[in-house]
Parts: sequence; structure tokens; C-alpha cells
Amino acid sequence: MSTHGDHGTTEDNQHSSASRKLLILYATETGTAQETADRIARECRRVRFHCRVQSMDAYPPETLISEHLVIFVVSTTGWGAEPRAMTSLWNMLLRSDLPDDLFEDMDFCVFGLGDTAYEKFCWPAKKLSRRMQSLGGYEICSRGEGDEQDRLGVDGALDPWIECLLEVLIQLYPVPHEQDNIPAGRPPPRVSFSNLESDTFPNPDPLDEDTKFHTASVKCNRRITAEDWFQDVRHFEFSFEDDIKYNPGDVAVIHPSAAASEVDSFLVTMGWANVADDFFTVEHTMLDQTLPDHLPKIASLRILFTRYLDFNAVPRRSFFRLLRYFATDKLECEKLDEFVSIEGADELYDYCQRVKRTTWEVLSEFRSARIPREYVFDFFPPLRPREFSIASSVELYPREIHLCVAIVRYRTKLKIHRKGVCTSYLSGLKLGDTLRIGLRKGFISLPTDPNTPVVCVGPGTGIAPMRAVIEQRIHEGYTNTTLYFGCRSAHKDQHYHSEWESHAEQHKLRYRVACSRDGPEGVKRTYVQDLMKKDAQYIWTMLGQQRGILIISGSSNKMPTAVREVVRGAVERFGGRSNAEAVEYVATMEREGRLIEECWS
Repeated sequence: MSTHGDHGTTEDNQHSSASRKLLILYATETGTAQETADRIARECRRVRFHCRVQSMDAYPPETLISEHLVIFVVSTTGWGAEPRAMTSLWNMLLRSDLPDDLFEDMDFCVFGLGDTAYEKFCWPAKKLSRRMQSLGGYEICSRGEGDEQDRLGVDGALDPWIECLLEVLIQLYPVPHEQDNIPAGRPPPRVSFSNLESDTFPNPDPLDEDTKFHTASVKCNRRITAEDWFQDVRHFEFSFEDDIKYNPGDVAVIHPSAAASEVDSFLVTMGWANVADDFFTVEHTMLDQTLPDHLPKIASLRILFTRYLDFNAVPRRSFFRLLRYFATDKLECEKLDEFVSIEGADELYDYCQRVKRTTWEVLSEFRSARIPREYVFDFFPPLRPREFSIASSVELYPREIHLCVAIVRYRTKLKIHRKGVCTSYLSGLKLGDTLRIGLRKGFISLPTDPNTPVVCVGPGTGIAPMRAVIEQRIHEGYTNTTLYFGCRSAHKDQHYHSEWESHAEQHKLRYRVACSRDGPEGVKRTYVQDLMKKDAQYIWTMLGQQRGILIISGSSNKMPTAVREVVRGAVERFGGRSNAEAVEYVATMEREGRLIEECWS
């Protein structure tokens, strides 16, 4: 195995060529990092590497020391936070007792995914790269950083990074003389199917056997916005037989099912209606490519597209690359060639991403491409579970979980109506319906000192984790909690207002609400950051003098940045700090866990 000082020696190159095993660990929120990991594995396969691709949360962190070659693929969430899937591994790497030569026998590299519209672009990837080097790992290839703002999306950085990676790998781990590189071409499907008899019954649902999930019964599904309001926000209550445990800030994980009517129509489009209910076994043949979680060994096309594959996702550039191998019409082939070229990047963006055209809609237009059913896992991304911040305290509601969910409905630039798969599934649940819900640790950690105040900022459905925090603190007898809530109208979408007003009357909570659309025409709208700016001296007292905790939750648009600016201003104005010192003060709050952000795009 090659090490830092002797990577170029002939002896080490010969030694390294004996082992061509490569681990690719990814951490994703939306699936982009998973797809990127799969693509890197396919390219490494061409130079004869045997890759394992795993999500970081499914990989035992303590075994990392035994790996000799690792590629990390990491997305970015919120204000530069690591994805939840990375948390366990990252916490292990941050241990202060780890020796600085722990990974001296490991070669590694990192590809990050982010968005330059946010200040901390690819922050988790940067931190992971530095930490691995500080623990003795050798970074064989400069860190790659894919940018969603690039005209090619993440491919703008990924394509050249993969070229560089393969060159380095061939140099450090030469291909055995008796083998050649595998030429580029149509990749084989990642699964094979074997037909079964018509009287076959499917296996037990793997989700039912996953001990991280619990059976829940629907106790409440109630709209909490006004009936004439444009947005449908629901309050859900689920009851459990299991004695579930969770903390404020934790999330509920829900696997949705696609609407039966949409699945039927899609199967007709694909020409699979007559075989939709035929059962077959699913064999994972290309082990360096991932499959959806909880996939059964026996399935049908209807089962796959109801539970496991997303035909309404907006396809990425790699989809069009693969589709080109199956199109036969000359004009369609020319159009696909144009889409996947560098020069056609803008046209592909206009055709697909800008108008949110779905995979189903694309396949409806490229009619000559007949996709073999074995390729469904290569064309269609997993129907991913959705995560929702829990809006209740288990201390107040034992064996229950409450959620506050905005039902996703909108029109695209093509004036086509769209619905969120998971929120539509949830909105259709009836009282007594059952489903499996998982629990995942969140980012919020509450103080144990009763004298430490907590300031919550949670506009819109960002109120969900704040409700859990406030319920928990009131249950524990704490009264030094402040809530800044933002909505458009006091009478239309002021979620849980009666609860907050009741707590405030009993002096258990300080409640401040900004109703941005209730002011007179022509007057500047008021948002949560405006209320906090008016309360700047109070903010400094709570967060500065009393060293309180600030929790921000909601959409990761301008709000989190504006709230941070208000805090900096309060530190500067009432804390007597310079601008630079105020900036560092807020950064220190974050490092110390006194500024917590739970935001989503």
C-alpha cells in the first residue's frame, strides 16, 4: 500500500495493483450525492476497480480504519451543515482522542455538492477533506466541488474531476497487464429479473421488518390554514403501540406511495400495462450501483413504481446520456446528442430543469426509446423517504408524533399542475390508516441549565420543531423561551396561534409574530428579522449577557441570513463589539452549539 512519502515508487505501484477494491461513501438529502456516487463507481469500473457504494449512515464508522482507498461524496444542507446521513461518521472523526496517523495507510478523495448561492458552499466536503488529512489520510486528488448553479449543474465540475481521478488511480494502481480498460458504452443494467409463476405471492415488506421503523395509526389529519387560503397546511397526529422515544428537533421518516391512478397512467405510457402485475425476482447484478432502500426480492412493475421508483422526478443530465443508447428515431437521437453536449447545456436546462419537466413527460416525448424493464433502476431514481421535523414533545404526548406539513401543490412554468408525492400521500390518509414511520436524530440540542434562555425563530412550517422545543421546555418548567413566528396573515396561516397566546398569557413564553401581508398597501412588510431588529437590546441580553441559544428553522431562503445579520448587529450595538468581533461572536455561537439552524430548500 502506498503512503505519503513514496507514492511514486515502482514497488508500491506493483503492490497497490494487487488490490483494486474501492469504497465510495455518500451522504445525501435529495439523492444527488447518491447518483453521483453511482456514476463515479461506473467510471472506476472501466479501469478495473471493484467498488462498494454505501450511504454513510449504513456504514459502521469504526471499520473505516481498515479501508485503503475511499472516495467521499457529500452534499450540503442548510447553512453549510452536513447531511444527517454523515452525522455518525463525522462525530467519530471529530473525537479528540484519535491519533494523527490513524489513516496513514489510506488514500482518499472528496467530491462535494453544493450551491454557490449559499455562503458556505460545499462546507461539509471542505471540513471532511481537512479532517481526513489531519488524521494522516493522503488526498490523492484535489477536492471536487459541484455547483447546482453551473450551467451543467454538478456535471460542470464532476466531469473533469472524474477524468483527473481516473488518471491518478491508473498511476497509483496500474491496470494489470493482462487486462485493458473497459471501453465507454452502454452500461449493463444493475439488476436482472426472473419471471415467476402467476400464483406467486410477494415477500413480506422489508419495511415492516426494519426495527428503526414503527407502525403508526393516523389519529388526526386536520387543515390548520383557512379554507379559503391558497396554501393547505396540515396538522397530523400519529399514535404508536411502541414506546417510541425522540427529542425536540428529531425528524420523522416517511416512505410515500405514488397515487394508484398516476401509476396506472404511467405504466400505459411505457407500454407495460399488460405485464404490470407479473411477479419476478430482483437480483442485484452490478453490485457497485445502489438500489432503493427496503427493496423486496420479489416484485412487479406496479409495486416498483408505487413504492420504490420515482417517475415524476426531474431527470438529470445522466438520464439523457443513458436514454441516447435506446432511442432509434433520427431526430430524437440528434436532440439527445445536443442535450448531453457542452454546447447544448442551456437548451437542456430550458427543456428540463427550468420548467420541471418530469421523467415521465420526457419519455412521453421520446417515443422511439423503448426501455427494457431491467433498466428501470438505472433510469428512475429511488422514490426517497421524506423527512419531517417532529412538532411535538414525547414527554407531553407519549407514544405520539405530531407533524406540521405544507401540502405541496404548484404550477410549473408550462402551467402544468404538480403535487408533492409524499405530501399528497399524507393528505389522503384517513383516521385509523396505518403506516410505518422511522425516527432520525436532528441537529437541535437543548440546554440543561434552566437559567439558559432559548430564542426560537420559526416562520411558516418552520414552527414544527419549535413547537416540540417549546412544549418540552414548558413541561420541564422553564419560562425563559422566546418565539418569533412569521406568517402572511394573522387570520389565515398563523399556525398554532391559540397555543402560543395561551402560553404567553401564563408567562410561559414570550411570543412575537410578524404577519407580513396584514399591513396597509405601500408600507414595508414586516418579517421575523424586522421584529428581532426592533428587539435588538433584548436579543443581546438573551444571547449575549445570558449566553442563550438561538434556533432557526424554516426555508433556507433569505431568512436565516437576515436573522444572523440582526444578531450580529445586536452584538455590535449593545455588546460593544466591532463589526469584525461581532461576526466572530456569531461564528463562535455556532461552534459552541448556541446557534442551531434546521432549514431546508
